[in-house]
Amino acid sequence: MIQIFVAFTIIILLYLLIQNKIKPAILFFGLVLIYYIFNLIEIKPMLNNFTNESLVTLILLLIISITFEKTIFISSLANKVFSKSYNKSLLKMSFLVSFFSAFLNNTAVVASMISVVKQNKFHSYSKLLLPLSYAAIFGGTITLIGTSTNLIINSFVIERGLEPLSLFDFIYIGIPITIICGVSLLFVSRFLPDIRKAENVNEYFIEAKVSNSSKMVGKSILENKLRNLESLFLSEIIRDNYSISPVNPDEIIQANDILVFTGDVKYLEILNHFDGLLLEHSRHEAKNLLGVIISHESSLVNTKVKNSNFRTKFDASIVAIKRGDKKLSKSIGNTVLEIGDNLILAIGKDFYKRDNLKKNFYVLGDISIQKKLSLFQSLIVCLSFLFVLILSFFKIITLVKGLFILLTFFLIMGFLNFSEIKRRFPYDLVIIIGSSLGIAFVMIESGLANSLANFLNSTLGGFGVYGSFIAIYLLTFLLTEIITNNAAAALSFPIAYSTAVSLDVNILPFIFAVVYGASASFMTPYGYQTNLMVSSIGGYNLKTFFKVGFFISIIYSIIVITLIPIFFPF
Repeated sequence: MIQIFVAFTIIILLYLLIQNKIKPAILFFGLVLIYYIFNLIEIKPMLNNFTNESLVTLILLLIISITFEKTIFISSLANKVFSKSYNKSLLKMSFLVSFFSAFLNNTAVVASMISVVKQNKFHSYSKLLLPLSYAAIFGGTITLIGTSTNLIINSFVIERGLEPLSLFDFIYIGIPITIICGVSLLFVSRFLPDIRKAENVNEYFIEAKVSNSSKMVGKSILENKLRNLESLFLSEIIRDNYSISPVNPDEIIQANDILVFTGDVKYLEILNHFDGLLLEHSRHEAKNLLGVIISHESSLVNTKVKNSNFRTKFDASIVAIKRGDKKLSKSIGNTVLEIGDNLILAIGKDFYKRDNLKKNFYVLGDISIQKKLSLFQSLIVCLSFLFVLILSFFKIITLVKGLFILLTFFLIMGFLNFSEIKRRFPYDLVIIIGSSLGIAFVMIESGLANSLANFLNSTLGGFGVYGSFIAIYLLTFLLTEIITNNAAAALSFPIAYSTAVSLDVNILPFIFAVVYGASASFMTPYGYQTNLMVSSIGGYNLKTFFKVGFFISIIYSIIVITLIPIFFPF
């Protein structure tokens, strides 16, 4: 009876995660709370999960990564990557990003690289942004700290009383993945769009309102010279909630008309030259523009712009919106925001002081939240972090203790401050991981994980241990594509653990099947944060993700299921 109840709740959890209408943190915490109410987990082990060593390590790494975002090295080296040869540029970018992602937060690495990629003068950025995201994923598989998923799985390992994974246990599979899949990007790049051939991917949806005192009032579209604007096209007029489209050249402009333009947001400044034409939803200067992407965790998702209280929350206004290669048909105010929407904001002076930026947005563009560190300060940051990793590798000091010392050092030196930590603290991630440890505990203790493992073993018994191993990998791989990588790891680990125990074999191959399955998000923009970040900017649709990602997934999977049993025998 208990197994049936737990199975039912897991199915409901999976369904709600796929629906993506409720924040994962609420779903995971809500479920573990239900288990506590029904006496399936005691209060002490439930709360202890939130102080798991790997979880603390992850939090420290994410906080320390704020300091690395201020260093000059990523952007400085990135500017030297691009040359006339596309193949050389792609390979250099891929390996550089993979290297940084092996040790730093890959979301921060990709965010730092996006503006550099967009500004390169040699190649179309739509030919580089998706490989940029994939390279970050490849690099994250090289070390324990390369991605949050690795540390989450290590927290499950520790919770089960097993020997923790070490920093470089991942290199045997991670390095071949990075090299072989990195080179494979040369082949799949032919499937990527070229913005010089597909101009529509650059188009944003922009609104401007005609004020009562505007000199444009009473004159036609033609007389106001709105027909031949550089890179902007007047596609619609909204008048008293009524849409006029297409717009006739003889149409007379009236006060309070909302003019809807499509085009390249770089030419938005042109609209300032028209008397009394104001950016709709904005009270800020158009010159203070910043690009952001709506994140997985944003409270804005599934909310209409006009109902979001956007200006009050962020001291910013939405002046343009873009959603991949889709053409939006509603006014900005009536647009329901979605994960991955690319927004152009006119920001106020208090924008960067708001505590909710990291949770709601991936910040892009040339404007930086933090002032960059000097060369000397950047060297101190990198060398001190490297020193901690070396001490941890030789077991002179534990990684978590070394990171605590390093964080204290950064605070004393002024490289980081408590205000930044407060703004960037990963509250949702802590809730998800701490709760998922409790859910995994209940799945195992209730016998559900063992029942699922027995089902896998009986179904694939003819293929032996190797068949069960591949089944665990494929299960995690598929979950990652339809929900998030961290959620996939949380649901797959208990089954992997119970499968290895029931077969009485080495558990490590099954752990790494979950590790690499949870990072194998290449065919959709939703499973991995970096995919989401580049999706809208590069104008990639689901068809592009599937064509490129399918080939990379095949190569990646062959490497994983071949090498794991070699380096970690059953």
